[in-house]
Amino acid sequence: MHSVRNWRERYTDKTRSAEEAVGAARAGHRVFIGSGAAEPQTLVEALSERKDISDAEIVHILTLGVATYAEPRLGNRFRHNAYFIGANVRDAVSEGRADYTPIFLSEIPALFREERVRIDVALVEVSPPDEHGYCSYGVSTDIVKAATESARVVVAEVNEQMPRALGDCFVHVRDIDVLVPTDRPILEARQGEPDELSQKIARHIANLIEDGSTLQMGIGTIPDAVLHYLSDSKDLGIHTEMFSDGIIPLVEKGVITNSAKTLHRGKIVASFVMGSRKLYDFIDNNPLVEFHPTEYTNDPFIIAQNDKMVAINAAIEVDLTGQVCADSLGTLFYSGIGGQVDFVRGAARSRGGKPIIALPSTAVNGTISRITPSLKPGAGIVTSRGDVHYVVTEYGTAYLHGKTMRERAMALIQIAHPKFRPWLLAEAKTRNLVYADQIEQPVRMTLYPDDIEQSIELKNGEQAFLRPLKLTDEPLVRDLFYRLSPEAIHYRFFRSIHSMPHTQLQDLMTIDYESDMAMVVLTDRTQDARMLAIGHYLKDQRTNFAESAFLVLDEWQNLGIGTKLMASLAETARCHGVVGFTAEVLADNLGMLRVFHKCGYAVESTLADGVHSLRISF
Repeated sequence: MHSVRNWRERYTDKTRSAEEAVGAARAGHRVFIGSGAAEPQTLVEALSERKDISDAEIVHILTLGVATYAEPRLGNRFRHNAYFIGANVRDAVSEGRADYTPIFLSEIPALFREERVRIDVALVEVSPPDEHGYCSYGVSTDIVKAATESARVVVAEVNEQMPRALGDCFVHVRDIDVLVPTDRPILEARQGEPDELSQKIARHIANLIEDGSTLQMGIGTIPDAVLHYLSDSKDLGIHTEMFSDGIIPLVEKGVITNSAKTLHRGKIVASFVMGSRKLYDFIDNNPLVEFHPTEYTNDPFIIAQNDKMVAINAAIEVDLTGQVCADSLGTLFYSGIGGQVDFVRGAARSRGGKPIIALPSTAVNGTISRITPSLKPGAGIVTSRGDVHYVVTEYGTAYLHGKTMRERAMALIQIAHPKFRPWLLAEAKTRNLVYADQIEQPVRMTLYPDDIEQSIELKNGEQAFLRPLKLTDEPLVRDLFYRLSPEAIHYRFFRSIHSMPHTQLQDLMTIDYESDMAMVVLTDRTQDARMLAIGHYLKDQRTNFAESAFLVLDEWQNLGIGTKLMASLAETARCHGVVGFTAEVLADNLGMLRVFHKCGYAVESTLADGVHSLRISF
């Protein structure tokens, strides 16, 4: 009872008005302001009204409130130093009235604790104290905990509406110097419904997420759209810098259980949240959610302890070598490094982890390509080409890790907006990033038909993956060729072929997904998959029949792969006006003859000089 009475007495003794409280800040002081939705609005308003202060430095990461201290009208009273540039201070930074410090979010707390950046006064917002005198940092623990524990003077706005978050996110009344009670709504960051573009990107990302994965994702329409596509997933977990409202439905549906996590099993781990009041009510006193400071949540070595860690981060532009700019528009500083590199590196080192960079293919109403030959002059490289694994746009997924510059350029060109692909390829050729004779797909070609992609079950019970051929499959087709037996090569090409150089491979890669179509079967849908088979048809515009041919690795024959390929190719051909297939098959190629004769369509056959000429009418 003595200790309870003691902290309550101290609470009363430390209570001041906002105007009195901000008097702790003096000329030349460095003042820290709480983050995100936990910006102490009442204290910020009172501080901005001070006329008796000059040359005070304000430091913080993104805040949702109005940054009046960064307005020109206040002259030299304050100068802001942003560790992450938000919309409320962007003009001040671009006009030179405020500073920007690029730094990994995981490393900011060390600046404060080691006093390389000395905090004189910390203005923070907390929940009311519990019966033991502990206040929660509520919606933002992030770098606030380190700033509070390092500051010479701590001024806390004790907001009745701040949720009591759980985890490593408490400060005792005895460690707060001045208390300002308030009762006002917590700042909200409401998200709109994902648009069609975000949904397309999200669908590609969702295809990369396996059951049992642990996710990191930020705020925005793309992360929210990804969550929408995960409603059929199982046992997902969360270890993230921040999250928003989008996870609540998946928790309620039992999709996010955290039961497969290898670190903090059963817990959602985060550093801060930004969203609606519904989100803040969700985290209030909820033992499912643990808040930790960013030196923990964003530590790549901690992140990597989560198996199947999937990190989803945004970019402004990506060049053809894989360099990612995420904090600037050319020379204009736009946001910050944040936690992108922390999570990219953590996910890369996770067992089964996947670091993903997501961005729309264009900007400024489709007039600018975000996949670029080189980054804009002055653009910052947030994530290096050596760190990048997956890049996703609405046109698909490019996997870059361990790939040559040529393979990277080709993969990125294929997920760029189609109207920019010829330009990008021409630029790549100029820089010798790709073959000088590299073919390009027709400008008017149909977009990659991802709706055809499907898992197939083979006769031995194994699963394989069937999809349309991509121009970037050239290395896989090459590998397929050199694994074929001489007999299989003879059956497919009617002659012996001992090599398949790039110049010849290109002839196999030129398709338009309509009259000229190819499909492949892979061992799985991962980036390490090997090609098992390929089927192709080419439409004769005069007859509307299409010449067809198939090739299956020797050891994978008689498992139903040819039959599956035939069925999928035939269905696609019919949808594009093809009335039937023709084929030339050697008389002793019994396996291929069976595929055609068992396809379910009428087959006419004539035999001449040891070759069956087949005509299959749909």
